[in-house]
Amino acid sequence: MMETKIVDTREYVSVLRELAETGKVVSMQIAGSSMAPFLIHRRDFIFFTRPDRELKRGDMVFYQRKDGRYVMHRIYRKTPEGYYMIGDGQTEIEGPLDRNQIFARVIKVKRKGKTMEAGNFWWEFFEHVWIRVIPLRRILLSIYSIKNRMKFG
Repeated sequence: MMETKIVDTREYVSVLRELAETGKVVSMQIAGSSMAPFLIHRRDFIFFTRPDRELKRGDMVFYQRKDGRYVMHRIYRKTPEGYYMIGDGQTEIEGPLDRNQIFARVIKVKRKGKTMEAGNFWWEFFEHVWIRVIPLRRILLSIYSIKNRMKFG
């Protein structure tokens, strides 16, 4: 029988952060629902490394909040004050964040067991379309939720 060990999330992610900052590609399972419906809690994985280019709107990035918590969201916009972030399942924009709070960019994901990256239809949809429909997200997410309940109910 395999032994289960509980590890503090901040401790775990800080180790992954160190690896990513050296240029290694690191993966971890998604925890939390802020990136649904694109990425689902305990189902999907992200692969990230230090940013290798200028960050832009729609990029999924990993950052550390001032309170020490680690978060992976999308860049909504960049201004002289900093970066503004939002999760795919959210309607509230967070920011501004300093560039030095962002330590990694997500370069691919494993969603529903399939690996995808830029160029994939769903990747492009969430990066370019979903990021622009924030006022409609509550309605669209409600429809998505009802559809899933009907499918599984």
